[in-house]
Amino acid sequence: MLHVKTASIREVRHDFGRLLEWVANGEEVNITRRRETVARLLPAKRGKSVRPKMPDVSARLRRTFGRKVISDQVMKKILNESRGNY
Repeated sequence: MLHVKTASIREVRHDFGRLLEWVANGEEVNITRRRETVARLLPAKRGKSVRPKMPDVSARLRRTFGRKVISDQVMKKILNESRGNY
């Protein structure tokens, strides 16, 4: 069983940063008034992170340009012509 940390309302007012560190580390904090628990501070549930869907660039290029392949010689010629222009 986990040890639940306890803080009085006075401690919450004066040292809230420390309590947040406890919660960020996954600990539960009971907040008391006159030695009686009045609230619980719990870490947020970490839901399954949703990764954004990445666009399929290669499929988009194939749709736009088909399966054209530029040969080495043509690419070298294009690169040599464009050197120093930028």
